[in-house]
Amino acid sequence: MGGALNFLAWFDPWALGLVVGGSLLVACLRATRSERQGAFAALRPLVSADPEADAAAARTAVSRAHAIAETKSIVCVDRIATTGRFLAEAIRRLSDARTSMEFVDWAEEALEARRRRHAGVVAFWRAMADSAPAMGMIATVIGLIRMFRQMADASQIGAPMASALVATLLGLVVANLVAGPIADRLERLSLAELAWQERTIAQFAAMARAELDQAIGLQRSLARSLAR
Repeated sequence: MGGALNFLAWFDPWALGLVVGGSLLVACLRATRSERQGAFAALRPLVSADPEADAAAARTAVSRAHAIAETKSIVCVDRIATTGRFLAEAIRRLSDARTSMEFVDWAEEALEARRRRHAGVVAFWRAMADSAPAMGMIATVIGLIRMFRQMADASQIGAPMASALVATLLGLVVANLVAGPIADRLERLSLAELAWQERTIAQFAAMARAELDQAIGLQRSLARSLAR
């Protein structure tokens, strides 16, 4: 109980508000609207994402797609039930594609869009981490100004001085224990996610070339034979 009271004695909501609010404002000003929305939406997968499980599900889906394409047709792969919006969309696009190039064009565009989106989210939290120490220094300077204004009364110097020092500490805490780790983890999750998605797309593209392009080649050969 005594430790909690000591902590509350040093806690300065004004300094905390300036550091957190200021660094958030800087990050928001640097980001687009979609990046701001994505940055806060990413807090959920920050703790719940499991790229290894997603990669395992993708490998299973690829194996099942190969089996269906060999025994039936590639257009039947959309019967595969799987979790994850990207994987489900990739399977649907593979089933609907008329040529391998059509599927590859969609896949490259989708992956590039995900890279840009992930980069924007990471940049938001990185901007907050970068600006938090500066916001702490601004709050520190304000606290020192308050202290110097009260130099005539020595009993009034302690609180502004403590506020100034706590503000510097809060800036370092927000940068190195909150925003920085969030940016780092989101970046690692993004790399892991994009890695299995690229592998999956490459396997689906190879399947599309083997099935769709070969079928088109046979149709053209047959058409030329009939035309003679």
